[in-house]
Amino acid sequence: MRTLSRIAAVGVMAALTVAVAACSNNEAPSTQAASSSAVAPAAPSAPATTPDDGVTTQADVFGPACSQLPQGDAPGSLSDMGAQPVATAASSNPLLTTLTKAIGAVPGLADTLNAQQGVTVFAPADPAFQAVQQQLGDTAFNALLADPNKLGALLQYHVVGTRYDAESLVAAGRTTQLAGGTLKIGGTPTAPTITDGKGDTATVLCGNIPTKNATVFVIDKVLMPAS
Repeated sequence: MRTLSRIAAVGVMAALTVAVAACSNNEAPSTQAASSSAVAPAAPSAPATTPDDGVTTQADVFGPACSQLPQGDAPGSLSDMGAQPVATAASSNPLLTTLTKAIGAVPGLADTLNAQQGVTVFAPADPAFQAVQQQLGDTAFNALLADPNKLGALLQYHVVGTRYDAESLVAAGRTTQLAGGTLKIGGTPTAPTITDGKGDTATVLCGNIPTKNATVFVIDKVLMPAS
């Protein structure tokens, strides 16, 4: 049959037509059989992969200030914080006493934070607020604490609507805050940096802290939006 095809290829058109027709009639069954045998059974589809959900464990916590947290099941310990929603968890953390007071000064903010699902919180440690107080002066700082609208917006600038661990946070490179505005993320998963709208950069004092609804990064600066 292959010889016939070669002859037909150099022959007249009529012979070519006959040869092709003959070829088609004679070889169709075997071609179909070959096609059927060549088709492999469909492989089981791979399970769908999901992006990192940002949930951490105590083993993931890192940073120089983590040793200052209470141990065991004491209030403010990793074990204690992990079982509670984020605002409640922060209230017992000895690194976050000023932040806790600020959250309490905004009506309903603690409940709002506790009700969020899957968020990231950048939590300024007490010295970060002291630095802002020195920068603004006592009068302006106390006025900020007394204004729930401005204070609430500032605190929500520290909250991201997506839950990240350090690795996925650095991979993201930028976050969008609940209050609007963005933060630029740099550094490495073991030493992330967070640059605010003013261009000031914070470092992580204790990161990947798990709470019931959020991953917390205790940082060394109060983050400020661009305006």
